[in-house]
Amino acid sequence: MIKSELINALVEENPHLYQRDIETIVATVFEEITKALEKGNRVELRGFGAFSVRHRAARHGRNPRTGEAVEVKAKSVPFFKAGKALRERVDASRG
Repeated sequence: MIKSELINALVEENPHLYQRDIETIVATVFEEITKALEKGNRVELRGFGAFSVRHRAARHGRNPRTGEAVEVKAKSVPFFKAGKALRERVDASRG
């Protein structure tokens, strides 16, 4: 599902709201999650999962095309861990 599909699904479930309002709400939620992660904070959505920032140390890597050794700088990356309820629902849908 892409962002526009999410917005359309919310519009169908909430006909009393304007589409532009739902677009604003979705954009605001994503922006607030992004801001929290930029600050290094954790964002937990109970029953869904948690977003956090993981730090990766600098390391030696290889260019896969040439095989040449390269230095990879340390960096921070976003990480998502699914909550128990989400894992159970996904697992139940496969069985």
